[in-house]
Amino acid sequence: MSRILVVGAHGTVGSSLVTALRLRGQQVVRGTHRPASGPEDAHLDLVSGHGVAAALAGVDAAFLLSPPGHADQHALLGGFIDAAQAAGLGKLVLMSAMGADADPAAPLFRAEQQLQASGLAWNVIRPNWFMQNFNTFWLHGIREQGRILLPTGSARGSFIDARDIADVAAELLVSDRQVGRAFDLTGPEALDHDQVAALLSRETGRDIRYTEITPEQMLAGLLAAGVPPDYATFLNLILGYFKQGYAERITDAVAAITGQPPRRFADYARDFRQAWL
Repeated sequence: MSRILVVGAHGTVGSSLVTALRLRGQQVVRGTHRPASGPEDAHLDLVSGHGVAAALAGVDAAFLLSPPGHADQHALLGGFIDAAQAAGLGKLVLMSAMGADADPAAPLFRAEQQLQASGLAWNVIRPNWFMQNFNTFWLHGIREQGRILLPTGSARGSFIDARDIADVAAELLVSDRQVGRAFDLTGPEALDHDQVAALLSRETGRDIRYTEITPEQMLAGLLAAGVPPDYATFLNLILGYFKQGYAERITDAVAAITGQPPRRFADYARDFRQAWL
């Protein structure tokens, strides 16, 4: 049994990863910006670096991601990687994003490069857009108006379920078979947002539709919702890449690593249907 630190343990991926690791018999330290609520919790702040060294003490491996709301992810992740080196961490699995490696100046890719040069045993996972965005970030428009409001045109995305990301991360954390490799993670199909809306409508019995909005409207909506301006600009940028077709690619990495096929969007819609009712 290993002792594994999960940064962002209460988040969309982190909470599923905690469950997946415990099912594999691992001891989990839940890294969180919330006040520690028990002996399994470690309070840490990636922005200030507070608590990082203490959280790494006595763990064998760690899962790292950048919290949402920060456009310069390398500024947050780099300090953790330095601390992991200093602690002699056995393995670090970093969650980046699909497409991050296309731009050498991208903050996430800079973090990937720092990890790969660190001397630590490592893996990088680059998931595509999460299915769970539809029951979190895009939820308000669906619930209140029956509309998916995005500037993505008719482009398709191979959306991935966060639970599959967690299963991949769990396998990489407990196994040495894939050390030193990066993986692009996708779902098994590429759907446009009209198809997504049809699946949500079928599952909920509601009339849910996709309505394309302009990037300017998207940016204004993000800012009105309190999203920091630099992160709102970053989200608008990558939604533009989605519209250009960069999110359509499908890989077999989930099945190759876990031995199980990734969940389809219809599976996700069934499991989360209460969110849209």
